[in-house]
Amino acid sequence: MIDLPINLLRTFVVVAETLNLTETARLLHKAPSTVSMQLNRLEALVANPLMQRGQHGVRLTSAGEQLTGHARKLLNLHDEIVGAFQHMDIGGKVRLGTHDQYASRTLAPLLEAFILKYPEAELEVFCDHRPDRLVDMLEGGKLDIALVEMLAGTEDGLRLRRDTLVWVCARNHDILSQPVLPLAVFEEGCYHRRYACRALDGAGIPWRVAFTSQSRTGVLAAVRAGIGVAIIPLHTVEDDLVVIDDALPALPDTEVSLFIGKQVNEATRRLEQIVVESPLFVRADRVEEADVRPGMASV
Repeated sequence: MIDLPINLLRTFVVVAETLNLTETARLLHKAPSTVSMQLNRLEALVANPLMQRGQHGVRLTSAGEQLTGHARKLLNLHDEIVGAFQHMDIGGKVRLGTHDQYASRTLAPLLEAFILKYPEAELEVFCDHRPDRLVDMLEGGKLDIALVEMLAGTEDGLRLRRDTLVWVCARNHDILSQPVLPLAVFEEGCYHRRYACRALDGAGIPWRVAFTSQSRTGVLAAVRAGIGVAIIPLHTVEDDLVVIDDALPALPDTEVSLFIGKQVNEATRRLEQIVVESPLFVRADRVEEADVRPGMASV
């Protein structure tokens, strides 16, 4: 029976997340040739091609998709074992504030990695759709770290990822034919809601709030039911939703920014490091433009 080295699996998982060998090399502080050599070695060990390389990146094969899930489980177990012995002295409370859409999607694997690696840390997550409140809580000492979505160009915080807000609707509902556009939005204080209403007013499009929720799950459930149109970041669009391109006014770009309290413990610094170094966040100053995900339709 063959043994699969942990370092090869770790490189492979980063490639599976970025789908880009150059970006993987940068994140792992390796030469691109080293990354390619490790992937070739792993493919030889499993006796299957794991990815198809192309001019614009890589694409996982069916064997690669299968290995990705197994590799993540093995790496999590490995990191949990190592963390139990190496990081026993790193503990204390870590209070994270973020938007519901990040806590339920982008942040989930990062928070899992953190609690596995630092089992003595006490992670507390507070979700709020109002970025101003999260920043106020951080400055008031009620949070240690906050992942906040701000309008592009805002100077505060460490900018991690640039994105574009888009309108989305359900595939099987002709909601744009209604004389007054119904909206499914977060409660007052959400930037998405504010920008959308301003854009509609500026374009002279009548609108009404048809559904209000404090969670992304609630908002998107209303969209899927045909109750209203929602406003979400492009990179969070799910496959069963349709992006509305030309029928509604353009929305502004946003940036995901990381804020850190003035006096935080080492555990908080370790969470900061995990977030900043994650391939799930591409630094705003290194991104030209977000790409529409394959298979996502537009109207």
